[in-house]
Amino acid sequence: MKFVQANCDDHGSAILEIFNHAILHSTALYDYKARTMETMRLWFQAKSAGNFPVIAAVDDAGDLMGFASYGSFRAFPAYKYTVEHSVYVKADSRGQGVGSALLKEVLLSAQKQNYHVLIGAIDAANQPSIELHERLGFTHSGTIRQAGFKFGRWLDLAFYQLLLETPTNPIDG
Repeated sequence: MKFVQANCDDHGSAILEIFNHAILHSTALYDYKARTMETMRLWFQAKSAGNFPVIAAVDDAGDLMGFASYGSFRAFPAYKYTVEHSVYVKADSRGQGVGSALLKEVLLSAQKQNYHVLIGAIDAANQPSIELHERLGFTHSGTIRQAGFKFGRWLDLAFYQLLLETPTNPIDG
């Protein structure tokens, strides 16, 4: 497995497939409708505009195994050192360490960009994701009960955070 910076032309359709599987078959994404390639183009444009990476894990043949990214946590200036991340692994690549490896790449990237807090918003019933985050040092920082409604039931949203050593000299404003 190796990591590359994903782009819409090379990875958009594979990422779209993973997103849509998560939307239609899980509570990993609190979304109802499958996304389109146009949605993916806009998503990649927004990531690029915000200088947020999209990290692709690919196998020896260059096929996407999973991806990870992060973006703004909230749209207020004082949150500039905090990002919310996402990690998605293709169904047939799960259990091979792909999620853990991607999350470690997210940590490295966030440190290089001088972020201080990584936030994971995880469906509280998603025990594998919770365990992954805890193994990498994330701590539970709260749960919003019944934050979402999908598949005919209320969903609790658990927040996990990791404090990074960066930036060394944070500034106001």
